[in-house]
Amino acid sequence: MATTIRLKEINNKGFAIASEDGVKLGTMTYSIPQSNFVIIDHTEVAEIAKGKGVGKQLLYKIVEMAREKNLKVLPLCPFAHAMFKKIADIRDVLK
Repeated sequence: MATTIRLKEINNKGFAIASEDGVKLGTMTYSIPQSNFVIIDHTEVAEIAKGKGVGKQLLYKIVEMAREKNLKVLPLCPFAHAMFKKIADIRDVLK
């Protein structure tokens, strides 16, 4: 079965969650302090999922949401920050 990535938001905070067969593989948390940008503040990937691209999938889900809502992304999380440096095709949403 493939990894499922879902977004959940409560007020101005949210997270992307990765799961497979009901097992949580990772989360990436964010907040939306203003109407024009989102801050990615933390990424956590389960030991069993490390090295399998779960963090990148979580980031892509938030980037997709940012594009749909016309938001810029401020990656305060070291992992997200490094990914924005490495992956050119997501920099269109970089704040």
